[in-house]
Amino acid sequence: MAQAEVLPTAFDLAFPERKRSKWSLPSSMRWRRAGNRPGGAAASTEDDPEFKLPKLTSLVIVLVTSGMLQISFFIIVSSSNAYAQHLGGTSTFSGLVIGIPTVFSGVALLPLLRLDQGGYRIPMHFACASALLGHILYALAYPANFLYLILIGRIVSGFALTYWMYSKRYCSDHRIVGLRRRTTLAGYLVLGQGIGFSLGPFIGGLLYKIGFGNTVFNGFTSPAWIMAAIWAVWWVFAATHFEDVPRATTNLAPVETAPVDEMVLPTISAPQNASALQVPESSKSRETIKAEGEAQVAEVATPTNAQSSAESLDRTPRRTRMTTAQFGVIATMCWFAMTCFFILGAFESNIPVFTAPIADFIYGPHAFNFSPYAAGNLIALGGVCTFPFLLANVFFARRLQDRFTLLAGTATGMAGLLVLLGTLAAREVTRVALFFAWFLVALGFNLASTVTLSLLSKQLPAHWNTRISVAIQYSNYTGRVTGAVWGGAGVAVGMETYVGLEIAIVGIGIAMFSVLWRQLKAKTG
Repeated sequence: MAQAEVLPTAFDLAFPERKRSKWSLPSSMRWRRAGNRPGGAAASTEDDPEFKLPKLTSLVIVLVTSGMLQISFFIIVSSSNAYAQHLGGTSTFSGLVIGIPTVFSGVALLPLLRLDQGGYRIPMHFACASALLGHILYALAYPANFLYLILIGRIVSGFALTYWMYSKRYCSDHRIVGLRRRTTLAGYLVLGQGIGFSLGPFIGGLLYKIGFGNTVFNGFTSPAWIMAAIWAVWWVFAATHFEDVPRATTNLAPVETAPVDEMVLPTISAPQNASALQVPESSKSRETIKAEGEAQVAEVATPTNAQSSAESLDRTPRRTRMTTAQFGVIATMCWFAMTCFFILGAFESNIPVFTAPIADFIYGPHAFNFSPYAAGNLIALGGVCTFPFLLANVFFARRLQDRFTLLAGTATGMAGLLVLLGTLAAREVTRVALFFAWFLVALGFNLASTVTLSLLSKQLPAHWNTRISVAIQYSNYTGRVTGAVWGGAGVAVGMETYVGLEIAIVGIGIAMFSVLWRQLKAKTG
């Protein structure tokens, strides 16, 4: 009798008599079917390290904190120009107030990485404290009649934005999140991103319109006071309920790197109910499999016992040989991380300028003559309309590869840019055309931004997670800052030139992922 073949995954060991076809159902669906068989209820995706998730309460705290930071960033956009002018500033100073937090977030990020001890509790406390103090300082500028206090308040609030990187890293941390759940969690982060740039300007504009006529709580200061109160309550809740990630203490033995076209995987001991199978106990046994079309991790440490095998799949190796294709994938994802936020930031800063009363409006039948409140509502409405699609993406992420999500998002965003360019060239820009273009841009580039980090975390070694998280975050920062500046200058340089540069940047990204299309293949989920 031929000896049963031992395959290097827990799934195949459970059913050794059935060879998996390339047309097999996703593992989560197979486990649901198995639950209908005798003894199948015990087998679930929870047993598979690729589907693991962190504690729900801690995950919700991370996602909500990230979303609140988005609201904090955008809530003052509607009234910052009037606030600065009331205190003796200019519109240019107002633009500086809006953009300065991102700069100081980038400055504070690297020192904070030296203090976080590989966890998330310290960055969370730092973010909550900075957001609370920053909003208070911003609000106190009015009774103090001190212009630069609003700038100082925004700088302090900028330190809180460092948590955006930690939220991304948390959702791709191999210690708590499996490979097939990282894009799903990234989708939830982008949901918070969409809520932030939609709800923030709307609430800020509404509070500005209501006014609350007194020197402490008024249309200028009320957004900051309300956010400060929310952050104080949230800080207490998060501090008492957040559970940090476990610290890895497993010793790792060095292994040789595999050839470029192979990936080394450990052989995992069979479960107890598969007694007919004999699996060597040695931690040095390895199996190699071909993985065509995917960027390869050069090595993975092997578990020393069956009990810890699920966690050991993602342990940090000591040496990794990166390929040229892998560096190309990293560059592509960083480019798209920059591109998405460059274009989103440019539109968010350009819409209030482009729709403001303009004496010689040459792009349509008549000028929009929007107030800051109306412009904020246009931005918010576009964001709200993207919400159902971003929510659907959270569920489709479990079935679609990241590269297809990137392609769909890029195509949708490019369509929005082309619509706007066409109406500008024809001198037929209307409210409907502008809104439709903004909706497509907001949907497409928010969608594309979901996969920039999750795709890299699936292809690169686990110990690279912090490095790629920082690289993606700095790419985001670069896009936010330069995009805000470019959007503000759109009318001055010419709107066709403004949109044309954005199309060129997206075109470079399309060329990059077209060349590396096969290397962008990664697991779903």
